[in-house]
Amino acid sequence: MLSTTARTRLGRSKERGSDDREDLYEVLDTGLICHLGVVTDGYPMVVPTAYGRVGDTLYLHGSTGARSLRAAAGAEVCMTVTHLDGIVLARSVFHHSANYRSAIVYGRARLVTDEEERMAALRALTEQLAPGQWEYARPPDRKELAATAVLALPLDEASVKIRRGAPSDEEDDYALPLWAGVLPLVTTWGEPVPDPALSDGIGIPVHIRNRK
Repeated sequence: MLSTTARTRLGRSKERGSDDREDLYEVLDTGLICHLGVVTDGYPMVVPTAYGRVGDTLYLHGSTGARSLRAAAGAEVCMTVTHLDGIVLARSVFHHSANYRSAIVYGRARLVTDEEERMAALRALTEQLAPGQWEYARPPDRKELAATAVLALPLDEASVKIRRGAPSDEEDDYALPLWAGVLPLVTTWGEPVPDPALSDGIGIPVHIRNRK
């Protein structure tokens, strides 16, 4: 169960909220990019970035020179992930909406310094984007690790919001001769495009070819 705090308590559309931790995991584990909100140099910054989850810890990474990561280390941050599943087209413009799954995570980001945890975090980040790629590709060397900052964000304070289903129109509007419904949005992977510098005879690995 997700615990409710002043920051995660829903003010509107409470029926769309979920306190099921499994719903939080589903939103996070099926996403690819999150948005990290942090205050840097006195102003807010929202940065899209890759992430990965290990248990109840979310990991983010970037260059050690990135202002956003330097500001986030040890600070209160906000991280969001959103899946848009469809546009809800109602009979009135007012009741147009979207079907979606979203998660907001609040917490104090921790700079990861333990090397074993750093490697586990980078593995989770890589596998989030391309399952199977960590074992396939060359691992990071010492120079690359030194240039990479890894942040850990606990999943202690989070909220989940989900909308599914048809439009919700005013009762009088159901008689209008207007089409209403949902226009689903489906994201699919295309055909892999090889690097022009690829050596002859190197085929597409199975974990990339079979990505669904």
